[in-house]
Amino acid sequence: MAKWSREEIEQAFHRYEEAVARCAKAVDWDEWCNLFTEDAEYHDDVWPMRRGAKEIADWMRRTFSAYPQNQMREFPTEWYIIDEDRGWVVCEFQNRMVDPGDGKIYQQKNYARLKYAGNDKWSFQEDQYNPAAFQSMLQDWLKAKG
Repeated sequence: MAKWSREEIEQAFHRYEEAVARCAKAVDWDEWCNLFTEDAEYHDDVWPMRRGAKEIADWMRRTFSAYPQNQMREFPTEWYIIDEDRGWVVCEFQNRMVDPGDGKIYQQKNYARLKYAGNDKWSFQEDQYNPAAFQSMLQDWLKAKG
């Protein structure tokens, strides 16, 4: 039996998306960092695993306040799936750069798996993306930026 309803998980995921949108625009990730439990784990393809809300927050603040990551100001979700039995959300979102002045969209997709922990908190996030494709997009963006 599911621990949380689909509606609760979906509402929490939408609040997660809204927090990401506000944090990215402000380049201030505190609200997003507060969505993780004290024992949360964060995995991705390039960076070492982070354990605990503090380690996740330290990494996020350091990484996304630095150039060029601080120029990623939108992370629109393309689609998501909710597995209410497990309390998981699996989604695809875009890492979108600010317009460098040529009017083109520079972005790279990312797949994420989140584990819901209740009370609008997440205990796990795993990101999967193609680092080579991401690097190529960044190079194109930097060239367009001049």
